[in-house]
Amino acid sequence: MSTTQKIAFLGLGVMGFPMAGHLASKGYDVVVYNRSESKSEEWLKQHKGTSASTPREASQECDIVFACVGNDDDVRSVVYGDNGALAGMESQAVFVDHTTASANLAHELAEAAKEKNIGFIDAPVSGGQAGAENGVLTVMCGGNETTFTKVQPVIDSYARAVTLMGDVGAGQLTKMVNQICIAGLLQGLSEGMNFALNAGLDPETVVDVISKGAAGSWQMENRALTMADDKFDFGFAVNWMRKDLKIVLEEAQRNKARLPATALIDQFYAQVQERGGGRWDTSSLIHLLMHK
Repeated sequence: MSTTQKIAFLGLGVMGFPMAGHLASKGYDVVVYNRSESKSEEWLKQHKGTSASTPREASQECDIVFACVGNDDDVRSVVYGDNGALAGMESQAVFVDHTTASANLAHELAEAAKEKNIGFIDAPVSGGQAGAENGVLTVMCGGNETTFTKVQPVIDSYARAVTLMGDVGAGQLTKMVNQICIAGLLQGLSEGMNFALNAGLDPETVVDVISKGAAGSWQMENRALTMADDKFDFGFAVNWMRKDLKIVLEEAQRNKARLPATALIDQFYAQVQERGGGRWDTSSLIHLLMHK
């Protein structure tokens, strides 16, 4: 694919801002849109590209339109209506949704896009703000292979792994598995680090040893010591994790998957929110154990 493709990126949050930046640095013709125009202006000071005042304007004449916003309704707000992305997109273009959203929304968007002969890929990401900034995100996609092949080389601009998981919705379902696993890991790590502190062990030495064995994980390598230091003012916010787990638990009701631990941990996150920790990193589960 030629890097002269025209690309729109809708949503310049902590993830979208650097992701759009990687596209610009790779030579794509990038148009950005953000609900708060000041964020678009900030992006333009750091990257080559243009901005638009509506999703429709941003999407006009674009080969691919990416979105990375907050939740299902935020996606709908940039896609539908007279000023939405679909109103500006042309036949044969592709809409890629990087938002962590429901599988139902993915099916809804795919149908709406199909009516205009527009391709659709649901493509939630994992790797957090650091992964976005460093261009090493993991991207899990749902859609047909022909459409996926069109967008994969472009997504590679900010990813180390881009995988087609199945039909429309499969990307979102895979992201749900991701969040289930992260929640369980962080609860186990919280209990383990709290136990180590109560036992008088040195957290750094403990992590250095056990991270090399069967207990090792990304969470342990990157969060255990900040957890022991009671530091949570960074990373992936509890508010966002609760949004994601709500989607997970609703989907589990539909597919009859039993998620007893995930449901319990979701309630632990609710307690963190009650303590004023909605914007704390998800590793803040340990706060409930360290500060009774």
